[in-house]
Amino acid sequence: MRKKSFLYFLPILAIAGLIVFNACTTDNGKTVQGHAAPAGLTIPQGFSASVIAENLGAARHIAISPQGGIYVKLQRAKNGKGILYLKEANGAATVANSFGAYDGTGMVIKNGYLYASSNTDVYRYKLNDKSEVINPEQPETIVTKLLNRRAHNSKSIALDDDGNLYVNIGAYSNICSEFDPDKKGCPILDSAGGIWQFKADKLNQSYAEGVRYATGLRNIVGLDWNKQANQLFVMQHGRDQLHGLFPQYYTEKQSAIYPAECMYALKKGDNAGWPYMYYDQDQNKKILGPEYGGDGKKEADAKYANPVAAYPGHLAPNGLLFYTGTQFPEKYKNGAFIAFHGSWNRAPEPQAGYFVVFQPFKDGKPDGKWEVFAEGFSGSAENTSSGRADHRPCGLAQGSDGSLYVTDDVKGSIYKISYKK
Repeated sequence: MRKKSFLYFLPILAIAGLIVFNACTTDNGKTVQGHAAPAGLTIPQGFSASVIAENLGAARHIAISPQGGIYVKLQRAKNGKGILYLKEANGAATVANSFGAYDGTGMVIKNGYLYASSNTDVYRYKLNDKSEVINPEQPETIVTKLLNRRAHNSKSIALDDDGNLYVNIGAYSNICSEFDPDKKGCPILDSAGGIWQFKADKLNQSYAEGVRYATGLRNIVGLDWNKQANQLFVMQHGRDQLHGLFPQYYTEKQSAIYPAECMYALKKGDNAGWPYMYYDQDQNKKILGPEYGGDGKKEADAKYANPVAAYPGHLAPNGLLFYTGTQFPEKYKNGAFIAFHGSWNRAPEPQAGYFVVFQPFKDGKPDGKWEVFAEGFSGSAENTSSGRADHRPCGLAQGSDGSLYVTDDVKGSIYKISYKK
C-alpha cells in the first residue's frame, strides 16, 4: 500500500462519522493486529503494559527523573497536595512524598529542577543528586498571576534548550463570539489564546514580562520541545458547535467530526488563526469560520499557519511526547506519542478517542500516517461510544530506560509500556 500524506486519514470513515481503531499500522502501510496486555490495553506485538499505580487522584502531566523517580501533577490537589513523588520497584510505584498545595497540570524536569504549574503560576523545585526535591514546601516562583478565567485554564508548560519557558494561556471561549459581536476581531487574543514565553531561570516574572510567542490557538494542553527540529510543537483543541451555531451550513454529523485536532510546529510570531478559521481534515484546507463569513467551503486567509499534522475532531489531545529513547524499535525514534483524552461532544455519532497514538517523524517533521499505539483505556467499546470511559489518558513521559508512562486522570492510574526484543 502506498504511504499517504500525514494529513490524510480515512476521509470516507470520517465523513461517516465512524473511526475504526482496532489495529496497528506499520510505517510501510501494512496492518498488524495488536495484543491485549495485562493492563487491559491493546498494544503492538512485542510490547507489554502494566498498571504500576492506582487511585492517585486526577493525574495530569508526569515527569520522570534520570534516576527513575516519578513526579505527577494532580489537576485537583488531594489531601491538600497537588504533586506526588513516587518510587518504582518490583513492578509497582508507591507514593514516597507529596507536596505543592495547588491544582494544575504542567510538569517538566529540566537542568536539575522540577517545574510545575498551577492554573495561575509556574514554580520550580531544586533537585538533589538523587533527583529528589530539596525543599518541597519552598518552591521558587518563576511566573505569577497568569490569566485564569476558569475555562481552558490549565497552564501546560514546555522548556527549550536555550533557557526559555513556554506556557499555554487558553482562550476562555469556544469561538470568541461573546466578546466579538461585531466581528471586528477577537479582543481576548491580547492576553489569551496562545503560547507565552518566559525565562526559565528568572524569578517572579509577571504576566506582562512574558512574550506572546504564538497566537490564534484556542487551547493547548499537550506540548513538547522537539530537539531534532529545535522547535516547539503543540496540539490544539479545536472549536465546538458548528451545527449548533450554524445549522444552515453544517449537519450534526459534520459538527461531530470537524474541525480537526491539529499539531502545529511553532515559530515566534506564528498565528494559527483561531477564532477566524479552522482546519478541515478531509478537504485538507484552512476554512474560514462561519462567524466571519464562512460557509464550510470558503478558504481562510493564507497568512495563518498550516498545521503539520491533523487528526479527527473532538478527541482532546492532552499529552505530547517526542520519543528519544532506544528501548523501542527504531521506527519510534524521534517520533511523537499523543495522548487523546477522549471526546464528549461527537453526538449523535459515537464518542471516540481515549487512546495513545504514534505519529512517525523524519528530520523533525511528521512523515507518514499516524497509528493507534495503545487503546483500551475506556474499558470497553460501549464505554468509548457513550463517553463513559473508565480511564482517560492524559500525560506522557519517557522513563530513563526508554519505557513510556501514561497517566489517567479519571481513576489516577499510571501505565507503563515497555518493549522487549
